[in-house]
Amino acid sequence: MKLYIKNMVCIRCKMIVEEELTKLGIEFLSVELGQAETIKPLDSDQISLLVKALNRSGLELMDDKKSILIEKIRHIVIETVHYSESKLKTNLSDHISDSLDYDYTYLANLFSEVTGTTIEKFYLNHKIERVKELLVYNELTITEIAFLMDYSSVAHLSNQFKKITGLSPSYFKKLRLKRRRLLDMM
Repeated sequence: MKLYIKNMVCIRCKMIVEEELTKLGIEFLSVELGQAETIKPLDSDQISLLVKALNRSGLELMDDKKSILIEKIRHIVIETVHYSESKLKTNLSDHISDSLDYDYTYLANLFSEVTGTTIEKFYLNHKIERVKELLVYNELTITEIAFLMDYSSVAHLSNQFKKITGLSPSYFKKLRLKRRRLLDMM
């Protein structure tokens, strides 16, 4: 039985779901971002207990097809930006459409209607969050980050970063280093 889980966005969330399923004695085949697959169908008591357990962790069991589709779009974007080792071979819209086997226009309209933002804005915001992470780690140059995050140039990355955060990537990096030095002095 496939279970669709809202707000499941990281490896820690997967661990929480695995733990809760195990505590409840529910055998499962797999747990991925946004979903889990159980060996046997769950009865209403098991579902009720699982809903309560997931809610305590900020997760939510979904049964509405549109909500499930929105969550799948979110997970594709998050997986692409944060966890994928390779660059997309097609553009994002084709990737999402091919992954979900739906027309992209339908998916984009549904996503915008439900979330109040476009898939593209959601994607760009996640890309910028990932860039911030990489800047904070201070292991890569801005040029390497631009290449890694599939920007056409450092200028393109810088423009998008400034548009979304109000800061240039280099200034953001300096602020983080300055704060770290201040904390080290305390």
